[in-house]
Amino acid sequence: MSRLVKEFVKGLWAELPPFRVLLGLCPTLAVTSTAENGLGMGMAVIFVLTMSNLIISCIRKIIPAKVRIACFIVITASLVVTVELLMQAYAYPLYQKLGIFVPLIVVNCLILGRAEAFASKNGVILSIADALGMGIGFTVSLTFLGAMREMLGSGTVFNHPVMWDSFEPAAFMVMAPGAFVGLGVILAGMNAFNRYMSRKKGETPPGVMNSSCASCGACGGVNGGLENLNGK
Repeated sequence: MSRLVKEFVKGLWAELPPFRVLLGLCPTLAVTSTAENGLGMGMAVIFVLTMSNLIISCIRKIIPAKVRIACFIVITASLVVTVELLMQAYAYPLYQKLGIFVPLIVVNCLILGRAEAFASKNGVILSIADALGMGIGFTVSLTFLGAMREMLGSGTVFNHPVMWDSFEPAAFMVMAPGAFVGLGVILAGMNAFNRYMSRKKGETPPGVMNSSCASCGACGGVNGGLENLNGK
């Protein structure tokens, strides 16, 4: 049970996909002009990630190693088509807003990364816990970034006014540059918080996991952190 909880909670902070291991940045930057868009994309990713982890974990022993990536993509693509059809039937306005980024879930590095690094090596229950933790962390991240950009760029959150009457929106926040600004502010804030907590506990400040080990996370970011701290 302790490992089950560990695999679930790691995606909520320690390996938070877009802000800690920098996975799934394309939809993170592209669709988060509003909180609604971020939540919608996140929910779609939760479904695809959970179901793909479940299926891949069930059949991992019969997938030939040489074609495993192709098999992972076929499974993910089938699930994405299901999500597309469901969104067209029950959430068409949201589907129109997300546009091409719904089918592009197929090549989301978060989906393939968890399939390769975790689901293909672990049992069904652990794989589901991993997927749910990562998916929820991804959804919260996109929704938070979308809410911040929408609030500063339009004065609303989920289309409800939240700012004072004389507030002047910074329109660029709901445009492409605003995505990078918002991401940078969040990353800086999280890094500052982590360093503050480390100093408070008398520990060495953690490094940032680099792209070479982001899809794995088996070392908990230790290797990536050491490389960054050493300037490699």
